Amino acid sequence: VGAGRAADLGTWELAARSVAANATSSKIVIEKSTVPVRTAAAVQQVLRANEKNGCKFVVLSNPEFLAEGTAISDLTAPDRVLIGGPETPEGNFASQVLVDIYANWVPREKIITTNLWSSELSKLVANAFLAQRISSINAISMLCEKTGANVKEVSYAIGTDGRIGPKFLNASVGFGGSCFQKDILNLVYLCESFGLPEVAKYWQSVVDMNELQKSNFVRKILSAMFNTVNRKKIAVFGFAFKKDTGDTRETAAMTVCSQLLIDGAVCNVYDPKVTREQAVREFQDHGVDLAPYEKTFLSVSNPAEAVDGAHAIVILTEWDEFKTYDYESFYAKMQKPAFLFDGRNILDPVALSNMGFEYHSIGKPPYKAGKSVFQPASI
Repeated sequence: VGAGRAADLGTWELAARSVAANATSSKIVIEKSTVPVRTAAAVQQVLRANEKNGCKFVVLSNPEFLAEGTAISDLTAPDRVLIGGPETPEGNFASQVLVDIYANWVPREKIITTNLWSSELSKLVANAFLAQRISSINAISMLCEKTGANVKEVSYAIGTDGRIGPKFLNASVGFGGSCFQKDILNLVYLCESFGLPEVAKYWQSVVDMNELQKSNFVRKILSAMFNTVNRKKIAVFGFAFKKDTGDTRETAAMTVCSQLLIDGAVCNVYDPKVTREQAVREFQDHGVDLAPYEKTFLSVSNPAEAVDGAHAIVILTEWDEFKTYDYESFYAKMQKPAFLFDGRNILDPVALSNMGFEYHSIGKPPYKAGKSVFQPASI
């Protein structure tokens, strides 16, 4: 019933049994990974059922909030540390032990203590809220493209509101990574399990909007390129789900590339950290067989090779180096008209279009010859 959404707790049960079997004294057992609400109760039940030699166990929840690319700084200077424990004398004692450890480098006011269930749920909800902001601004980006508004200006305007703030308001081709979608689907499953279908539908819409944004981006590419990419070479810049990591899990690039390949495109992919083998595994993990595309899904060692003879450049990861390239030299090597689809809104549309590119991005009008060529949609 929960396939693909419910968390697999098999490893947690095995870990709890291993701790109970090997402990020679009482232990504080700490959950670090993202888990469904009330996982601690299941772990505690397994531990208690296997207590021996007078060993006692207390389970705490201490979810990590480390982000790929900034994990060390997130650890040494966290926004907060969250510790959840049983509301018992033993639980309070165990929680204080962990508080005292963190207090060696984290200010006490940043160490939050809660009950077990609040801590477990807070981690899921934190990721859900971050993904929700991305899907929200991406939804608005589609409206911007129809009305002539600029999503960067809209996100800046609303981000200056102290109640909203500017973070996670950058419109893009969509979020990825190992956590956001997994945790939201887990939250959806929990809501359904507890008889809250309307709440489940609300959070499911965050994932649905993310998928819509990817498909909308591909439709934009097809529409601009005369409704076909068949046998056209596409230089794909970036396959990781975000910059400063080689992680490809749930990357938007997989969805975009697979749709382009199905439509007959030749994708030459350059990413400074992702190998072709990694990319292929991501396709396989999503049930996509790349065998028919062995000659049309290619990994290249540098961006110049990717753009040589290409009809378009598609930016799918916001690597800083992509902002520094000599796009004028790229333009000279490409087929004309040369298209640039900026799925991360990291380049200057005026500068690129003045070079000769037909520039398309997220939530902004296309640019040609240094000017916006917005055509209002009919109401």
